[in-house]
Amino acid sequence: MEHITLLLAIVIVTALVFDFTNGFHDTANAMATTISTGALRPKTAVAMSAVLNLVGAFLSVEVAKTISGGIINEDGLRTEVIFAALVGAILWNLLTWLVGLPSSSSHALFGGLIGAAVMSAGWSSVNGGTVVTKVLLPAVAAPIVAGLAALLATRLTYRIGGKVRNDAQEKATAKGYRAGQIASAGLVSLAHGTNDAQKTMGIITLALVTGGVLHPGANPPVWVIVAAGTAIALGTYLGGWRIIRTMGSGLTDLRPPQGFAAQTSAATVILASSHLGFSLSTTQSCSGAVMGAGLGRQGGVVRWSTATRMFVAWGLTLPAAGLVGAGAELLTKQGTWGVVVVAVLLVAGSGAIWLVSRRKPVGHDDVAPAAVAAGPAGVVTTAIAAVSPPPTAAQATAQNLMTTIPAPTGTTQDPARPATV
Repeated sequence: MEHITLLLAIVIVTALVFDFTNGFHDTANAMATTISTGALRPKTAVAMSAVLNLVGAFLSVEVAKTISGGIINEDGLRTEVIFAALVGAILWNLLTWLVGLPSSSSHALFGGLIGAAVMSAGWSSVNGGTVVTKVLLPAVAAPIVAGLAALLATRLTYRIGGKVRNDAQEKATAKGYRAGQIASAGLVSLAHGTNDAQKTMGIITLALVTGGVLHPGANPPVWVIVAAGTAIALGTYLGGWRIIRTMGSGLTDLRPPQGFAAQTSAATVILASSHLGFSLSTTQSCSGAVMGAGLGRQGGVVRWSTATRMFVAWGLTLPAAGLVGAGAELLTKQGTWGVVVVAVLLVAGSGAIWLVSRRKPVGHDDVAPAAVAAGPAGVVTTAIAAVSPPPTAAQATAQNLMTTIPAPTGTTQDPARPATV
């Protein structure tokens, strides 16, 4: 610790600020569906998620090693490059939070890192193979795999629960699924801490390597793990209510069985990727699972206008954060005054976004379960509905019992007319 310079200390603090924004930006991944279905109250949900994020940060360091020694070549890398990368990631996180879009904090970090590194040392400083296999391919595969898993899980859940015949049984079943949602939401929070907190650990470790404090290829020190886990937990507890509102009710309408299926599918994908060292976007995994669960219920509707905005944000995240990171690195290359200017711009930009958000604040009262106007079914929803499984025997019987018998044609007697003897 005694070898840490002022610049290195600034980079570490900035990395923890990014970790904090990652926490409140990605709280929706774990808790949006749990809140929208009424399984947990908003503040209880984010408190639970914060604790489990902290615990998850201690479970693995595989993703941290991928970032600190895989995406960017450490040889000759300047500490200022990491600072510039974090500036791009933080500003993109705050911007997408302002508009309530669940973009990927992970890809914002990677984009900023790649853009700053290219500006500093050219394209040779980026390990293209690692970027493709550990970042780009998982980015495409994760929402698809999680979405398909959630769709199938939802179909299976409703098929198994097709024997529910009255309101009392339906309420008891919903209560059970809500309990399952709480457990699956905890699993997603644990997975989020395992995957996303490690990204900040990797960045801080990379900064320590460039500053000569650690040797290349070193694992994150214990104090780095504790600091990163605490920062993301605090951000999670703050609650990213804008994005929770979008994920919980703006994308589709979820019922307890769908919420359980979505969260379980997303957690499975995230934990598997963490074990393999894939730096997966938890946002994309959870969003894909929510859409899959929405399509899995008969009559379910995905609001494709919101989904399209989200897809656009996903596509812009890497290049946008990369451009900001590259611009910040261009300034830091000018010397101390350039670093100061970048720091001032970061504070000013963050403050401006916060002031704009105060014009229409969104709090925990705005994300409680509420009726949301259903949007029109899109092409995909219609296609999925067309291949819905046939109704169960209980459903068919109920439908037959409700069939009305048409009245006979012709004249009818006046019911008020008394019968003659």
